Amino acid sequence: GLLRELFTFELTTARGRCENCGAVAEMGAVMVYANAPGTVLRCPQCESVLMRIVSNGGRYWLDARGISWLEIRS
Repeated sequence: GLLRELFTFELTTARGRCENCGAVAEMGAVMVYANAPGTVLRCPQCESVLMRIVSNGGRYWLDARGISWLEIRS
Protein backbone atom coordinates (compact mmCIF):
# COMPACT_ATOMS: atom_id res chain seq x y z
CA GLY A 1 0.00 0.00 0.00
CA LEU A 2 1.09 3.50 0.84
CA LEU A 3 4.22 2.46 2.75
CA ARG A 4 5.41 0.44 -0.26
CA GLU A 5 5.01 3.54 -2.43
CA LEU A 6 7.29 5.53 -0.11
CA PHE A 7 9.95 3.01 0.90
CA THR A 8 11.98 0.64 -1.29
CA PHE A 9 12.41 -1.84 1.58
CA GLU A 10 9.79 -3.85 3.45
CA LEU A 11 8.80 -1.41 6.21
CA THR A 12 6.32 -3.77 7.90
CA THR A 13 9.24 -5.83 9.30
CA ALA A 14 11.10 -2.76 10.59
CA ARG A 15 10.89 -2.26 14.36
CA GLY A 16 10.18 1.10 15.93
CA ARG A 17 9.87 2.57 19.41
CA CYS A 18 6.86 4.65 20.46
CA GLU A 19 7.98 8.05 21.72
CA ASN A 20 5.03 8.17 24.16
CA CYS A 21 5.05 4.80 25.97
CA GLY A 22 8.35 3.22 24.89
CA ALA A 23 6.77 0.11 23.36
CA VAL A 24 8.81 -1.54 20.63
CA ALA A 25 6.94 -3.27 17.81
CA GLU A 26 7.22 -4.15 14.15
CA MET A 27 5.59 -1.57 11.91
CA GLY A 28 3.30 -4.32 10.62
CA ALA A 29 1.71 -4.46 14.10
CA VAL A 30 0.71 -0.79 14.29
CA MET A 31 -2.88 0.33 13.82
CA VAL A 32 -3.48 2.09 10.50
CA TYR A 33 -6.29 4.58 10.00
CA ALA A 34 -6.66 5.45 6.31
CA ASN A 35 -10.14 7.05 6.31
CA ALA A 36 -8.95 10.59 6.96
CA PRO A 37 -7.37 13.37 4.92
CA GLY A 38 -4.17 11.33 5.33
CA THR A 39 -3.03 8.02 6.78
CA VAL A 40 -2.34 7.79 10.52
CA LEU A 41 -0.31 5.01 12.16
CA ARG A 42 -0.90 4.49 15.89
CA CYS A 43 0.96 2.56 18.59
CA PRO A 44 -0.64 -0.83 19.28
CA GLN A 45 -0.04 -0.34 23.04
CA CYS A 46 -1.05 3.23 23.89
CA GLU A 47 -2.71 4.36 20.61
CA SER A 48 -0.48 7.46 20.33
CA VAL A 49 0.16 8.74 16.82
CA LEU A 50 3.44 7.34 15.49
CA MET A 51 3.33 8.59 11.93
CA ARG A 52 1.16 10.67 9.60
CA ILE A 53 1.36 10.43 5.82
CA VAL A 54 -0.45 12.67 3.37
CA SER A 55 -0.22 12.30 -0.40
CA ASN A 56 -1.42 14.58 -3.14
CA GLY A 57 -0.55 14.51 -6.82
CA GLY A 58 2.64 12.45 -6.50
CA ARG A 59 3.88 14.42 -3.48
CA TYR A 60 4.10 13.00 0.05
CA TRP A 61 4.37 14.59 3.47
CA LEU A 62 5.66 12.35 6.27
CA ASP A 63 5.52 13.24 9.98
CA ALA A 64 7.19 10.54 12.09
CA ARG A 65 7.76 12.46 15.33
CA GLY A 66 5.93 9.76 17.34
CA ILE A 67 8.70 7.22 16.61
CA SER A 68 11.90 7.72 18.62
CA TRP A 69 13.85 5.25 16.45
CA LEU A 70 13.29 2.86 13.56
CA GLU A 71 15.40 -0.28 13.01
CA ILE A 72 15.48 -1.50 9.40
CA ARG A 73 17.03 -4.89 8.74
CA SER A 74 18.46 -5.70 5.34
